[in-house]
Amino acid sequence: MKTVNTVARYFLGLAMLVFGANKFLQFMPNPELSESAGNFMGALIGSGYIFPILGIAYIIAGLCLVLNKAVPFALIVLVPVSINIIAFHLTYNPEGILFAAVVAILNLLLIYANWDRFKPLFK
Repeated sequence: MKTVNTVARYFLGLAMLVFGANKFLQFMPNPELSESAGNFMGALIGSGYIFPILGIAYIIAGLCLVLNKAVPFALIVLVPVSINIIAFHLTYNPEGILFAAVVAILNLLLIYANWDRFKPLFK
């Protein structure tokens, strides 16, 4: 199980680093979106601050996971990210749900694997 957790941690960490860097460098093409999804994304882009903040959160969490430092912190940071990725795809882009599900499942798997470190939060 330790190997599975290590692979999950690296995979999630690398994915967050890539997608976080993309928020600043825009090296990946934007997918085709429906009108409503485009309007939503346009509003987020128009705010001027959402994507840079997300990029920083992705990069910090990704570095923590890859370097195996402050892993519980990184996983907590990624909980609202996972929820919003799932919600976006369920609402606007169901065909893109696979990546969203992978991120959420890896996040949950790693939280479960580190549960002893989270127990004090729930006392």
